Amino acid sequence: MPIEPEQLRTWLAAAGRQDAVAFRALYDAAAPKLFGFAMRILRKRELAEEALQEGFVSIWHAAPHYQPGLAAPLTWMAAIVRNKALDILRRTDDTVELDHEALRDEYTNSPAEASEMSSDARALAACMARLEGLHRLAIGLAFFHDLSHTEVAQRMSLPIGTVKTWIRRGMDKLRLCLAQGEAP
Repeated sequence: MPIEPEQLRTWLAAAGRQDAVAFRALYDAAAPKLFGFAMRILRKRELAEEALQEGFVSIWHAAPHYQPGLAAPLTWMAAIVRNKALDILRRTDDTVELDHEALRDEYTNSPAEASEMSSDARALAACMARLEGLHRLAIGLAFFHDLSHTEVAQRMSLPIGTVKTWIRRGMDKLRLCLAQGEAP
């Protein structure tokens, strides 16, 4: 059964007012999907559970600051869980192969999510979707995950020069796309 963005938005707003019952409903509805997302990144159940737990603690604290015009509720929560998963990757000594498809797909919004985004966010998302997959991933890791070029290169198992080139070329393409208004 799909999760209704409007219901998630309602629960998030209530959680922002410290409504524990609404937060529990939000958790029950979104946790399975967010856990699956964390598993695709971390590939270890115990690490994914940790990312999910830390993510929901952050969601509880950040709920009053959620801005519906910037991102769909599930997209916003997934970004928080993703950041926690990446933090866990940085903390652990284990080498974990990133699921590039899972990270790439995150930047492709469902039609319901796309309709909720601001026009600028929609234009950026549309331009991001036009980038080649690995270029989009490199830019996403650098700018949406706040990783340095060196960290992006390590995560993607690529030379730093390649990552810098991909990010620069991708940013040039984004700039051109946004300036020309080529995004839908």
